Amino acid sequence: MTDTIDYFTEERSEEVVNASMGADISPRLAAVMTSLVKHLHAFAKDVELSQEEWAYAIDFLTRTGQMCDANRQEFILLSDVLGLSMLVDAINHRRPSGATENTVLGPFHVPGAPEYPMGTDISLDGKGESCLFTGQVRDSAGNPIEGARIDVWCDNADGYYDVQQPGIQPKWNNRGIFVTGADGAYSFRGIRPVSYPIPDDGPVGQMLGALGRHPNRPAHMHFIVSAPGHETIVTHTFVDGDQWLSSDAVFGVKSSLVATMEAADDTAWRSTFDFVITRAEPAS
Repeated sequence: MTDTIDYFTEERSEEVVNASMGADISPRLAAVMTSLVKHLHAFAKDVELSQEEWAYAIDFLTRTGQMCDANRQEFILLSDVLGLSMLVDAINHRRPSGATENTVLGPFHVPGAPEYPMGTDISLDGKGESCLFTGQVRDSAGNPIEGARIDVWCDNADGYYDVQQPGIQPKWNNRGIFVTGADGAYSFRGIRPVSYPIPDDGPVGQMLGALGRHPNRPAHMHFIVSAPGHETIVTHTFVDGDQWLSSDAVFGVKSSLVATMEAADDTAWRSTFDFVITRAEPAS
Protein backbone atom coordinates (compact mmCIF):
# COMPACT_ATOMS: atom_id res chain seq x y z
CA MET A 1 0.00 0.00 0.00
CA THR A 2 1.46 3.35 -1.01
CA ASP A 3 1.30 6.52 1.07
CA THR A 4 -1.11 9.19 -0.07
CA ILE A 5 0.72 11.92 -1.96
CA ASP A 6 -0.40 15.52 -1.56
CA TYR A 7 -0.31 16.71 -5.14
CA PHE A 8 -0.85 20.37 -5.99
CA THR A 9 -4.49 21.40 -6.46
CA GLU A 10 -6.21 24.75 -6.68
CA GLU A 11 -8.01 24.16 -3.40
CA ARG A 12 -4.93 23.05 -1.43
CA SER A 13 -2.23 25.06 -3.21
CA GLU A 14 -1.11 26.98 -0.13
CA GLU A 15 -0.88 23.88 2.08
CA VAL A 16 1.09 21.89 -0.50
CA VAL A 17 3.63 24.65 -1.14
CA ASN A 18 4.17 25.41 2.54
CA ALA A 19 4.51 21.70 3.35
CA SER A 20 7.50 21.54 1.01
CA MET A 21 9.70 23.58 3.37
CA GLY A 22 12.40 21.74 5.29
CA ALA A 23 12.18 21.05 9.00
CA ASP A 24 15.52 22.61 9.93
CA ILE A 25 15.20 26.07 8.37
CA SER A 26 15.18 29.34 10.30
CA PRO A 27 11.92 29.65 12.30
CA ARG A 28 11.62 33.31 11.25
CA LEU A 29 12.12 32.44 7.58
CA ALA A 30 9.50 29.70 7.89
CA ALA A 31 7.00 32.11 9.47
CA VAL A 32 7.57 34.83 6.87
CA MET A 33 7.41 32.50 3.87
CA THR A 34 4.37 30.62 5.19
CA SER A 35 2.47 33.89 5.48
CA LEU A 36 3.73 35.16 2.12
CA VAL A 37 2.57 32.02 0.31
CA LYS A 38 -0.76 32.10 2.14
CA HIS A 39 -1.55 35.68 1.18
CA LEU A 40 -0.09 35.46 -2.34
CA HIS A 41 -2.18 32.41 -3.18
CA ALA A 42 -5.26 33.99 -1.57
CA PHE A 43 -4.76 37.10 -3.71
CA ALA A 44 -4.52 35.08 -6.94
CA LYS A 45 -7.68 33.17 -6.03
CA ASP A 46 -9.54 36.29 -4.93
CA VAL A 47 -9.04 38.12 -8.24
CA GLU A 48 -8.92 34.91 -10.34
CA LEU A 49 -5.66 36.06 -11.87
CA SER A 50 -5.53 35.40 -15.60
CA GLN A 51 -2.52 33.95 -17.41
CA GLU A 52 -2.14 37.23 -19.31
CA GLU A 53 -2.20 39.28 -16.09
CA TRP A 54 0.35 36.97 -14.49
CA ALA A 55 2.64 37.34 -17.52
CA TYR A 56 2.25 41.14 -17.41
CA ALA A 57 3.14 41.15 -13.71
CA ILE A 58 6.31 39.15 -14.40
CA ASP A 59 7.23 41.57 -17.19
CA PHE A 60 6.51 44.55 -14.90
CA LEU A 61 8.80 43.20 -12.19
CA THR A 62 11.49 42.42 -14.77
CA ARG A 63 11.38 45.98 -16.11
CA THR A 64 11.40 47.33 -12.56
CA GLY A 65 14.62 45.44 -11.85
CA GLN A 66 16.17 46.61 -15.10
CA MET A 67 15.63 50.25 -14.00
CA CYS A 68 17.73 49.74 -10.87
CA ASP A 69 21.35 50.88 -10.74
CA ALA A 70 23.73 52.63 -8.33
CA ASN A 71 21.72 55.86 -8.58
CA ARG A 72 18.16 54.58 -8.96
CA GLN A 73 16.21 51.98 -6.98
CA GLU A 74 12.93 51.35 -8.77
CA PHE A 75 11.92 48.58 -6.36
CA ILE A 76 12.13 50.97 -3.39
CA LEU A 77 10.07 53.42 -5.42
CA LEU A 78 7.49 50.66 -5.98
CA SER A 79 7.45 49.91 -2.26
CA ASP A 80 7.02 53.62 -1.55
CA VAL A 81 4.03 54.22 -3.83
CA LEU A 82 2.28 51.09 -2.55
CA GLY A 83 2.58 52.41 1.01
CA LEU A 84 4.69 49.41 2.05
CA SER A 85 7.75 51.51 2.95
CA MET A 86 5.69 53.66 5.31
CA LEU A 87 3.98 50.61 6.82
CA VAL A 88 7.28 48.84 7.57
CA ASP A 89 8.62 52.10 9.03
CA ALA A 90 5.53 52.49 11.23
CA ILE A 91 5.74 48.89 12.50
CA ASN A 92 9.41 49.31 13.42
CA HIS A 93 9.19 52.79 14.98
CA ARG A 94 6.20 52.78 17.31
CA ARG A 95 6.69 55.63 19.77
CA PRO A 96 4.80 57.01 22.77
CA SER A 97 2.46 59.94 22.37
CA GLY A 98 4.34 63.21 22.13
CA ALA A 99 7.50 61.75 20.61
CA THR A 100 8.39 62.93 17.11
CA GLU A 101 7.17 60.50 14.48
CA ASN A 102 9.27 58.86 11.80
CA THR A 103 8.66 58.92 8.07
CA VAL A 104 10.50 57.46 5.07
CA LEU A 105 14.22 58.12 4.60
CA GLY A 106 13.90 58.61 0.85
CA PRO A 107 16.57 57.80 -1.74
CA PHE A 108 18.58 61.02 -1.61
CA HIS A 109 20.32 60.96 1.76
CA VAL A 110 24.13 61.12 1.47
CA PRO A 111 26.32 60.30 4.49
CA GLY A 112 29.25 62.55 5.33
CA ALA A 113 27.69 65.96 4.82
CA PRO A 114 29.72 68.88 6.23
CA GLU A 115 29.24 69.81 9.87
CA TYR A 116 28.51 73.52 10.31
CA PRO A 117 28.15 76.01 13.17
CA MET A 118 24.59 76.87 14.11
CA GLY A 119 23.04 79.51 11.86
CA THR A 120 25.02 78.54 8.73
CA ASP A 121 23.34 78.90 5.34
CA ILE A 122 23.37 75.50 3.58
CA SER A 123 21.96 76.80 0.28
CA LEU A 124 24.99 76.97 -1.99
CA ASP A 125 23.43 77.61 -5.40
CA GLY A 126 21.82 80.95 -4.59
CA LYS A 127 18.36 79.80 -5.69
CA GLY A 128 15.09 79.83 -3.82
CA GLU A 129 13.39 81.74 -1.04
CA SER A 130 15.54 81.95 2.08
CA CYS A 131 14.20 80.20 5.19
CA LEU A 132 15.48 80.05 8.76
CA PHE A 133 14.88 76.66 10.40
CA THR A 134 14.90 76.73 14.20
CA GLY A 135 13.81 74.65 17.14
CA GLN A 136 14.96 72.50 20.01
CA VAL A 137 15.74 68.84 20.63
CA ARG A 138 14.25 67.59 23.92
CA ASP A 139 13.70 64.31 25.72
CA SER A 140 10.27 63.02 26.67
CA ALA A 141 10.46 64.88 30.01
CA GLY A 142 11.06 68.20 28.25
CA ASN A 143 14.77 68.44 29.02
CA PRO A 144 17.03 69.86 26.28
CA ILE A 145 19.41 67.37 24.68
CA GLU A 146 23.02 68.48 24.41
CA GLY A 147 25.11 66.88 21.65
CA ALA A 148 22.16 65.91 19.46
CA ARG A 149 23.31 65.51 15.87
CA ILE A 150 20.94 66.93 13.25
CA ASP A 151 21.53 65.83 9.65
CA VAL A 152 19.43 67.87 7.19
CA TRP A 153 18.87 67.91 3.43
CA CYS A 154 16.31 69.07 0.87
CA ASP A 155 15.80 69.75 -2.83
CA ASN A 156 16.73 73.03 -4.46
CA ALA A 157 14.32 75.63 -5.81
CA ASP A 158 13.98 73.66 -9.06
CA GLY A 159 12.84 70.53 -7.20
CA TYR A 160 16.05 68.49 -7.56
CA TYR A 161 18.53 67.17 -5.00
CA ASP A 162 22.21 67.83 -5.61
CA VAL A 163 22.90 64.14 -6.31
CA GLN A 164 20.37 64.28 -9.14
CA GLN A 165 22.30 67.08 -10.82
CA PRO A 166 26.03 66.46 -10.42
CA GLY A 167 27.99 69.19 -12.16
CA ILE A 168 24.94 71.47 -12.11
CA GLN A 169 24.39 71.94 -8.38
CA PRO A 170 27.32 72.45 -6.00
CA LYS A 171 28.24 69.37 -3.99
CA TRP A 172 26.48 69.34 -0.61
CA ASN A 173 23.94 71.91 -1.79
CA ASN A 174 21.14 72.17 0.81
CA ARG A 175 22.82 69.66 3.12
CA GLY A 176 24.51 69.95 6.46
CA ILE A 177 25.01 68.59 9.96
CA PHE A 178 24.53 70.59 13.16
CA VAL A 179 25.22 69.59 16.78
CA THR A 180 23.22 71.08 19.64
CA GLY A 181 24.69 72.79 22.70
CA ALA A 182 23.46 72.65 26.29
CA ASP A 183 20.19 74.39 25.38
CA GLY A 184 19.31 71.72 22.79
CA ALA A 185 18.58 74.46 20.25
CA TYR A 186 19.31 74.30 16.54
CA SER A 187 19.20 76.86 13.77
CA PHE A 188 20.29 76.93 10.16
CA ARG A 189 19.35 78.80 7.06
CA GLY A 190 18.29 77.07 3.86
CA ILE A 191 15.50 77.56 1.38
CA ARG A 192 11.77 77.13 1.58
CA PRO A 193 11.51 73.61 0.09
CA VAL A 194 9.39 73.05 -3.01
CA SER A 195 7.25 70.10 -4.01
CA TYR A 196 8.54 67.78 -6.73
CA PRO A 197 7.59 64.61 -8.62
CA ILE A 198 9.22 61.29 -7.85
CA PRO A 199 10.90 59.71 -10.91
CA ASP A 200 8.00 58.60 -13.12
CA ASP A 201 9.74 57.63 -16.35
CA GLY A 202 9.82 53.91 -15.51
CA PRO A 203 7.42 51.06 -14.71
CA VAL A 204 6.34 52.60 -11.39
CA GLY A 205 5.42 55.86 -13.13
CA GLN A 206 3.44 53.90 -15.72
CA MET A 207 1.61 52.13 -12.90
CA LEU A 208 0.74 55.44 -11.24
CA GLY A 209 -0.63 56.74 -14.53
CA ALA A 210 -2.74 53.62 -15.04
CA LEU A 211 -4.12 54.06 -11.51
CA GLY A 212 -4.97 57.72 -12.08
CA ARG A 213 -2.45 58.80 -9.45
CA HIS A 214 0.00 61.70 -9.59
CA PRO A 215 3.74 61.34 -8.75
CA ASN A 216 4.11 64.43 -6.56
CA ARG A 217 5.56 64.84 -3.09
CA PRO A 218 4.69 67.86 -0.93
CA ALA A 219 7.52 70.25 -0.03
CA HIS A 220 9.60 69.05 2.92
CA MET A 221 12.91 69.28 4.75
CA HIS A 222 14.58 65.99 5.73
CA PHE A 223 15.96 65.45 9.24
CA ILE A 224 17.87 62.67 10.96
CA VAL A 225 18.11 63.48 14.67
CA SER A 226 20.32 61.29 16.83
CA ALA A 227 21.79 61.45 20.32
CA PRO A 228 23.64 58.93 22.50
CA GLY A 229 21.24 56.72 24.45
CA HIS A 230 18.21 57.81 22.44
CA GLU A 231 16.28 56.46 19.47
CA THR A 232 17.27 58.01 16.16
CA ILE A 233 14.51 59.91 14.37
CA VAL A 234 14.35 59.78 10.56
CA THR A 235 11.70 62.23 9.49
CA HIS A 236 10.60 65.27 7.45
CA THR A 237 8.95 68.55 8.29
CA PHE A 238 6.34 69.41 5.68
CA VAL A 239 5.43 72.90 4.49
CA ASP A 240 1.99 73.85 5.77
CA GLY A 241 -0.49 74.57 3.00
CA ASP A 242 1.27 72.59 0.28
CA GLN A 243 -1.21 71.34 -2.32
CA TRP A 244 0.05 67.75 -2.13
CA LEU A 245 -0.11 67.26 1.66
CA SER A 246 -3.25 65.11 1.47
CA SER A 247 -2.08 63.02 -1.50
CA ASP A 248 1.66 62.47 -1.08
CA ALA A 249 2.67 59.87 -3.70
CA VAL A 250 4.60 57.87 -1.07
CA PHE A 251 2.16 58.43 1.86
CA GLY A 252 4.89 60.04 3.98
CA VAL A 253 2.86 62.86 5.54
CA LYS A 254 1.79 62.72 9.19
CA SER A 255 -0.21 65.55 10.71
CA SER A 256 2.32 65.99 13.53
CA LEU A 257 5.09 66.69 11.00
CA VAL A 258 3.40 69.62 9.22
CA ALA A 259 5.31 72.75 10.19
CA THR A 260 4.02 76.29 9.92
CA MET A 261 6.01 78.46 7.52
CA GLU A 262 5.88 82.09 8.59
CA ALA A 263 7.04 85.13 6.69
CA ALA A 264 10.04 86.51 8.60
CA ASP A 265 10.38 89.63 6.44
CA ASP A 266 9.94 90.62 2.80
CA THR A 267 12.64 88.23 1.58
CA ALA A 268 12.70 85.31 4.01
CA TRP A 269 10.67 82.66 5.83
CA ARG A 270 10.94 81.02 9.23
CA SER A 271 10.05 77.44 10.16
CA THR A 272 10.11 76.39 13.82
CA PHE A 273 9.86 72.74 14.83
CA ASP A 274 10.86 70.97 18.05
CA PHE A 275 11.99 67.34 18.13
CA VAL A 276 11.16 65.04 21.05
CA ILE A 277 13.31 61.92 21.20
CA THR A 278 12.87 58.93 23.47
CA ARG A 279 15.34 56.79 25.36
CA ALA A 280 16.59 53.80 23.40
CA GLU A 281 15.46 50.42 24.66
CA PRO A 282 18.32 48.39 26.17
CA ALA A 283 19.58 45.62 23.91
CA SER A 284 18.12 42.26 24.87
